[in-house]
Amino acid sequence: MATVTLKGNPINTIGTLPSIGSTAPSFSLTKGDLSSSNLSDYKGKKVVMNIFPSIDTGTCAQSVRQFNKDAAELENTMVLCISKDLPFAQARFCGAEGIENVEMLSDFKDGNFGNTYNVAFSDGPLAPLLSRAVIVLDEAGKVIYNEQVKETVDEPNYKAALEALMNA
Repeated sequence: MATVTLKGNPINTIGTLPSIGSTAPSFSLTKGDLSSSNLSDYKGKKVVMNIFPSIDTGTCAQSVRQFNKDAAELENTMVLCISKDLPFAQARFCGAEGIENVEMLSDFKDGNFGNTYNVAFSDGPLAPLLSRAVIVLDEAGKVIYNEQVKETVDEPNYKAALEALMNA
């Protein structure tokens, strides 16, 4: 379990992120059109997983905006923005913000992603939403970077995630 904070108050996730060098576990998430998306859909591409509690919070929205901006400059890279928000809320946000360079995916159906990647909160006011984390994969699906953001209201380290991509 990873202990993080929400405005200074400790809360826990169900486990720790997949380790650097490990093969990323498969997943099935829901796209905006309600079809399924699987990790295998991104085979041969670098993948940034921007994981967060809810698109309707300022920090989560900013992380999507920032990765959308940064993704426009990356070759052979997909940015997946993953939360338990309904796909309709994700689509509403992207439409209103002009977000086009990331793929919004939802874990609302069964929470399997949150459990498999150990990012689901196990206690506190946000349980069972997803904690704020970033996981970067190389083209072979190996984890090359991970960050469990220690304070939930803080933004992830965008620069470190992008550097991991450039060094892969």
